[in-house]
Amino acid sequence: MRNWAVSAGRLVPPMQGTALLGWSGPLAVALFGGILRFVRLGEPKAVVFDETYYVKDAYSLLQHGVERMMLGDAKNPIADQRLITDNLDIFQQCAKPVDCASFVAHPPLGKWMIAVGEWMFGMNPFGWRFVAALAGTLSILVLARVARRMTRSTLLGCLAGLLLALDGLHLVLSRTALLDIFLMFWVLAGFACLVADRDQARGRLVGWYASSAINEMGPRLGFRPWRLAAGLCLGAACAVKWSGIFFLIAFAVMSLLWDMGARRALGLREPYRGALAYDLPGGFGAMALVPAVTFLTSWTGWFATAGGWGRNWEQATSAGPGFFLFDSMRSWVAYQRQVLGYHSGLDEYHHYMSEPWQWPLLLRPVSFWYPADLPPSACGAAKCSQAVLGVGTPALWFGAALALLGLVVWYVSSRDWRAGAVLLAFAVGWLPWFYYAIADNRTMYLFYMIPVVPFMVLAVVLMAGLIMGRQDASPTRRATGAAVVGAFALIVLINFWWLHPVLVAETITQTQWWARMLMRSWVTAAPK
Repeated sequence: MRNWAVSAGRLVPPMQGTALLGWSGPLAVALFGGILRFVRLGEPKAVVFDETYYVKDAYSLLQHGVERMMLGDAKNPIADQRLITDNLDIFQQCAKPVDCASFVAHPPLGKWMIAVGEWMFGMNPFGWRFVAALAGTLSILVLARVARRMTRSTLLGCLAGLLLALDGLHLVLSRTALLDIFLMFWVLAGFACLVADRDQARGRLVGWYASSAINEMGPRLGFRPWRLAAGLCLGAACAVKWSGIFFLIAFAVMSLLWDMGARRALGLREPYRGALAYDLPGGFGAMALVPAVTFLTSWTGWFATAGGWGRNWEQATSAGPGFFLFDSMRSWVAYQRQVLGYHSGLDEYHHYMSEPWQWPLLLRPVSFWYPADLPPSACGAAKCSQAVLGVGTPALWFGAALALLGLVVWYVSSRDWRAGAVLLAFAVGWLPWFYYAIADNRTMYLFYMIPVVPFMVLAVVLMAGLIMGRQDASPTRRATGAAVVGAFALIVLINFWWLHPVLVAETITQTQWWARMLMRSWVTAAPK
């Protein structure tokens, strides 16, 4: 006789707490994180760091459907200066739209997201940062919910959201109009959808096991909306930055392995053949075709207008709709090859460049903003400072480094799927950059780590769960573990509070600024 209760508990562990608390807790944490991200969002009133590219490209998408060339250059930023004075005359004038086409290295979706804020609130710092702040805030909610689902604990889910809200790098990128916060959001959303799909698929297997005749391979699991949503989100990640492809491939394989593991855990005689026959075809559609369509759709503006880089509009429209489609695709593929070639040769020196091995240790953050002309009256001292420093909260990052090492030991000893998933996500978001550092000597920055920051937080939370013990552990064990985890969260909070002025451009004395530069490498130029 089949032991249905044992199978159900093993495949789909019960969730602790009520559904109401499971939503209200994460929402409260996200609200806290949103306040940190939206208050003074328009400060500094300037084009900060790489906003100089994406803010203007987003506005160009709104006006023309594609990116166009702007007035000025890096040495003479005419367009940036005009934006700050509300002068929107920033485009170069050309006889033909294609003559003003701008070559851009990243797909358009992230810039379209920035453009939504510009459309809603105007071409000003608050407008162009609005959707970044929204994405940062929503990512806190998503992480809290996925951590709750993975740990079956609302408390640990809320801890995950809180720690992400208190990360300095996440805060800075949520308050600037760069693409990386959107890449992080879509990667995290895709992961969360796959975790939900894992639960749903296992629930269907348990239902089949309890009520149907057993066969060697198991059942077809039917329509899986969470997996389709994951493909959409991961396709969107690729449509923000090409580096999203690493997560897409890794998560697609991970999802199939989860399907195999579920069928094997149910005791089926042919679990792998069942997964390949019943789960792989739908997985291919969800994790290959859906992302491809999503990525291609993000280029609609380029396909529909004449002014995109390499568009070749006149030739494409010269011989009917069939040739239009063929020639448009040919030109688009040629453009993508140019983009990949551009990334391979990107080795120009920058003061705040760094190597991947330095990132987890926060050895080289990025100065997004540091004006040199603040009057003494601004802070009541002889010298004043105002900074936006792109750096993680050290207490959280160093704790996460230890937690990741702990997850390695945990996974080797137990093969726990949660440890494996977090380690995989961290690896595919970090290790590929070593190849580019060695093979291409590519110019890279600390903020390339932002897509894996949620998974660093998950590593901390999973280890916190081990420290606190199971729900049925002794009261002494639970109390001691809760005290240790609470002390760590408090240290992260204090560390974040201390750094906060140099994360959000508060005006402070230069002495106070220096006190927050925890390493000399935070202020000196990177070696050539």
